[in-house]
Amino acid sequence: MTRALAVTFNALSLYAVALVLAAAFAAQLLLHELPCPLCLLQRIQFALLAIGPILNVRFGPRPSHYALSLLAAVAGAAFSTRQILLHILPGDAGYGTALLGYHYYTWALIGFAAAIVLLAAILLCDRQFEPDTATTQAPPGAFATSAVCLVIVLTALNVVSTLLECGFGPCADNPTVYELLKRGT
Repeated sequence: MTRALAVTFNALSLYAVALVLAAAFAAQLLLHELPCPLCLLQRIQFALLAIGPILNVRFGPRPSHYALSLLAAVAGAAFSTRQILLHILPGDAGYGTALLGYHYYTWALIGFAAAIVLLAAILLCDRQFEPDTATTQAPPGAFATSAVCLVIVLTALNVVSTLLECGFGPCADNPTVYELLKRGT
């Protein structure tokens, strides 16, 4: 795999992360389901998962960039596993709406597991780490740049939403209102 192809794959992975963040944000806004603290931790891990691809797009592929994403995926898998285990007992309806039979935290575990496997697979492609034959690396194209911008904007929106939901204190275990907006009324 060439460096250029690796950058394209990294941009595609950023679009995948953006899709996950947008879906979680849409469920929050359209279904009026405020994320619980573990849900927020999983969103943070998805945003952190994007750091490696962003660095790869900007500076070129490096194993250390992939390692950052791998660590975020492992932590995200741990958080989502914890939430699954909290709702595993028979008769527990789980937290939030199910999508295609699975709750969002189960989908998060599937996503983090897929990220771990894909990161391990892309690390096997050594050719992407070879220096370019050109003297300067070409700047990322519009496709990759827009992916970076999209993830940054969605992460910022999630941060603002979390601030509105939790205020400046700890988040409620089972949130029902936006704390910062409630205080203002």
